[in-house]
Amino acid sequence: MIQTILKRFVVGACIVAVSMIAIGNSALAVDLIVYTAVEAEDLPRYAATFNEDHPDINIKWVRDSTGIMTAKLLAEKNNPQADLAWGMSGSSLLIFKAEGMLHPYKPKGLENLDPKFYDSDPVPSWIGMDAYVAAICYNTVEGEKNNLKAPESWWDLTKPMYEGHVIMPNPNSSGTGFLDVSSWLQLFGEKGGWAYMDALHDNIARYTHSGSKPCKLAAAGEIPIGVSFAFRGARSKAAGAPIDVIFAKEGIGWEIEASAIMAGTDKLEAAQKFMDWTITRKAMVMYNDAYAVVGYKGVAKPVKHFPPNVDSYMIDNDFEFAANNRKRILAEWQKRYDSKSDPKKK
Repeated sequence: MIQTILKRFVVGACIVAVSMIAIGNSALAVDLIVYTAVEAEDLPRYAATFNEDHPDINIKWVRDSTGIMTAKLLAEKNNPQADLAWGMSGSSLLIFKAEGMLHPYKPKGLENLDPKFYDSDPVPSWIGMDAYVAAICYNTVEGEKNNLKAPESWWDLTKPMYEGHVIMPNPNSSGTGFLDVSSWLQLFGEKGGWAYMDALHDNIARYTHSGSKPCKLAAAGEIPIGVSFAFRGARSKAAGAPIDVIFAKEGIGWEIEASAIMAGTDKLEAAQKFMDWTITRKAMVMYNDAYAVVGYKGVAKPVKHFPPNVDSYMIDNDFEFAANNRKRILAEWQKRYDSKSDPKKK
């Protein structure tokens, strides 16, 4: 009888001890507040993959479109809430760097990345992960129904046949929209770029506040043509949508998705571990599921449903131009074209 009682006591004590250890481990876990513009549907997979290697760090995502997240971070400059910015546009991080908002850090394995994917300072302030590229999503069924030829160039979209059949993102809220606008100003020159956008505006049905939404709407048959980015078009096509992903023959804008530690974080060690992990081969292989261009040398493989030779279409992008002129460009765009924008979120 006494032995039975002792046995139960020991077993019970072990259970309590294990429970206390589990509670202790949970209590010791670090919560990282990570601001991001990465597609919301991918965030759980990214966090789960990270936690395979770092179960002691909980990622708390705060997610919205690039323009909105950029404005949020700038508004919080004097009272920062985020520990990291991850999967944000490189041009946004250049702005944050100029404002003194980033904590420089050289992550382990940096030598494995193509140098154009990170800040050139000896201790970089930001590190690139992958690159997303502009694309035209063309719904073949809706195009045929409306007697629309598949466009081959940016200027094709200004032809009268496309009037009311094109949507694109608002650059004030969407990083994809801003890369389109800044790339057109680089491709066609300042005067020519605004002339192009004036002509395009005549054919635009509406401007969305999301970079992926134009392609999603084209995939759903709500509009024949959406100016978006290639990853969204490829994913929609893989899901069975009657979408062609088209790279304009003049060249396509592109942007680096990049990350940085925010200055003032009180979780620096965990933030550095996260930065180390984001440039590992394992992480880059994961990014390559959706992005044809990644930072890690020798990792990138073709992505299904992307047009071939994506590198040959990517313009010689001037990120300093985009960052330094962002405020001016957005103000001018809003003055000219905002009348067709979707209502803003409340």
